[in-house]
Amino acid sequence: MHLVTFAEQGIARIGARVERGILDFSRVSDNIPRTMIEFLSLGESTLSQARNALSAPQDGWIIPVNETYLLAPVPNPGKILCMGHNYIGHIGIGKTEIPEYPNLFIKSSNTIIGHNNPILIPPAASEVDFEAELMAVIGKRAYCVTEAEATIAGYTIFNDVSARDYQRRTSQWMLGKSFDSFGPMGPALVTPDELPGVYQLNMELTVNGVPQQCINTRDIIFSVPYLIAYISQVMTLEVGDVIATGTPAKLPEASQQKRFLQPGDVVEITIDQLGRLSNPVASVAEPG
Repeated sequence: MHLVTFAEQGIARIGARVERGILDFSRVSDNIPRTMIEFLSLGESTLSQARNALSAPQDGWIIPVNETYLLAPVPNPGKILCMGHNYIGHIGIGKTEIPEYPNLFIKSSNTIIGHNNPILIPPAASEVDFEAELMAVIGKRAYCVTEAEATIAGYTIFNDVSARDYQRRTSQWMLGKSFDSFGPMGPALVTPDELPGVYQLNMELTVNGVPQQCINTRDIIFSVPYLIAYISQVMTLEVGDVIATGTPAKLPEASQQKRFLQPGDVVEITIDQLGRLSNPVASVAEPG
């Protein structure tokens, strides 16, 4: 399933992308929750109900896409856990050995925006950059689990937008990663049954149609089950928490340009079977 969170006439709820639009779960049954985290928390019984609706949808359940507004699939994740240096070829400046342990940091929830929402460049930052990433969503509460016990609700596309000038100020990355709107996510949460080859997906990021990153997820160093098992030794992962699995290196020509995002740009990330996440870039006016 391609699960989405959307708004119709200002009211947010969840559904699934189908060929004719969005199948609105609230029209199927009052028993299906209206938020993604609640939906995922109910587990297989609710997923089965949704699959049954998709197998024989009624016309009254489907809303045309142009009558809706897509939000991030998980608009308010409890935790946004991010990986650094998790792709072969992008393990840190001057480093040649694969890292022994995952390099983790956290973004704050104010960063999350959806497909077609603008990335806002604030007056305080002058070097705003992009990072295409595969994102996993936790499907079951996890504490001290093994890789085999890790439960993934699905995958989506993520852009770990970063203010490099802030990021370089200290050894801690969090502040440069956590400006408002610096976490585009979407367009849909794709369930694992539709992604049997999650580590064989082509991923590309373009700015104004020009390729900047191009990689295959086979080059990921630490897999999602490994990350869930590793992180869960430290903290409890809850349903709807998200893990951004890291970004690859830029293409050589993009690295040489050293061009940062500007108002008017359009950033698009495409990952096989997950779709396309597109976000325009705009400026934020000076306060006052």
